[in-house]
Amino acid sequence: MNREMLMLVDAISREKTVERDLVFGAVESALASATKKLHGAEVDIRVSVDRETGDYDTYRRWHVVPNEAGLQIPDAEILLFEAQEQISDIEVDDYIEEPIDSVPIGRIGAQAAKQVILQKIRDAEREQLLNDFLSRGERIFTGTVKRLDKGDIIVEQGRVEGRLKRSEMIPKENLRSGDRVRAFIAGVDSQARGPQIMLSRSAPGFMVELFGQEVPEIEQGLLEIKSCARDAGSRAKIAVLSHDKRVDPIGTCVGVRGSRVTAVTNELAGERVDIVLWSEDPAQFVIGALAPANVQSIVVDEEKHAMDVVVDEENLAIAIGRGGQNVRLASDLTGWRINIMTAEESQAKQASELGGVRELFVEKLDVDGEVADILIEEGFTSLEQVAYVPLQEMLEIEGFDEDTVNELRTRAKDALLTMEIAREERVEEVSQDLRDLEGLTPDLIGKLADGGVHKRDDLADLAVDELVEMTGVDEASAKALIMKAREHWFNT
Repeated sequence: MNREMLMLVDAISREKTVERDLVFGAVESALASATKKLHGAEVDIRVSVDRETGDYDTYRRWHVVPNEAGLQIPDAEILLFEAQEQISDIEVDDYIEEPIDSVPIGRIGAQAAKQVILQKIRDAEREQLLNDFLSRGERIFTGTVKRLDKGDIIVEQGRVEGRLKRSEMIPKENLRSGDRVRAFIAGVDSQARGPQIMLSRSAPGFMVELFGQEVPEIEQGLLEIKSCARDAGSRAKIAVLSHDKRVDPIGTCVGVRGSRVTAVTNELAGERVDIVLWSEDPAQFVIGALAPANVQSIVVDEEKHAMDVVVDEENLAIAIGRGGQNVRLASDLTGWRINIMTAEESQAKQASELGGVRELFVEKLDVDGEVADILIEEGFTSLEQVAYVPLQEMLEIEGFDEDTVNELRTRAKDALLTMEIAREERVEEVSQDLRDLEGLTPDLIGKLADGGVHKRDDLADLAVDELVEMTGVDEASAKALIMKAREHWFNT
């Protein structure tokens, strides 16, 4: 049987023009698989074949895991302290091996072994092709539609295949077998049985790469696309920055008579592109991102990472866009939550907020409305500002002497301490399963407690906009937290 194995290895090596070591590795894998079937699916088996004689030995082995981790696979793992009783200097992630009887190759049959070996070789060849392709560093996959697979498109480039899922295609796009197609390489799924390269034509990265191909100044480093937001097949926005004062970023991306942006638009089924000048100033960036709407004023809320943008009645519909498209894309582009409102709505909101600040000062600082109004007129909107702004700055307020200022600062600090103690007490009411939820920081837990959310189910029951309002996180983060909180509903 050993001679039969060597002959099998040599035959396959010549037939497939692959190294003998690769074939031997496949033989070892085939023998290990056959042995596992006899001992149980969860045991770990290693087979070692002598490359000269064809003799082989079989070992059952256990992976050494930390004591505190516990055994996840009892048939294939051993705790560190138990392993050290056998080998004193063994460490975590080492293996303990025990020789066991080898399965005769006749038990699996030469033909069956050959099939397993050939499959292993095909897998190795596919992996090699994939690695060779990825090593080129390409970001756009250009190929031919080979076939449809459960609604997805399989795209072929030479001997390499990529999968373009229906959800990653441009809406209403109709690709047929034999069509040439370009797509963004969104990632690699090494566990996939079919094509492992995952493609997308709807990802923002695809537009960024297309502009990179059409605009040489981007490759040269003179221009940079800082961000991109897309409503695939309809409209998109990109933010560009020039690293050379002599280069106009918007005009360069548009090209002569719109040639460059038109080339990108044609590739994306007529998707209209707004090119925005990127700015370090978030407010200025948002103003540009909301074009073509004209902005009257902006109020920035750093804590909630949100902006209230005021426009006149004529620009309201333009700023929001059809179905909220313009403001949604602007928000995605800038990373800020944008609230569009009229001047009247803004005044009403500010009056409401200032009324709340006035009540806070009257209650917590134990002052009358007149003193509270003076503080508000001087720009104070929180107890933290009253407690910790420089003393000299408060002494400049007309009618405030040093004793008054010191008393106000003391009262503010006392109020903050009392509020923090009360908040810690509310946090203690939060259940442990909610505190342990992945993604929740101590600050977020405190905000949830302030909002009356004490249990995991309380968070799971919230709507996305409620969580955004309560904590100030963005919509994507809020949605992720709520879905995480709901996981146990579907796992029970």
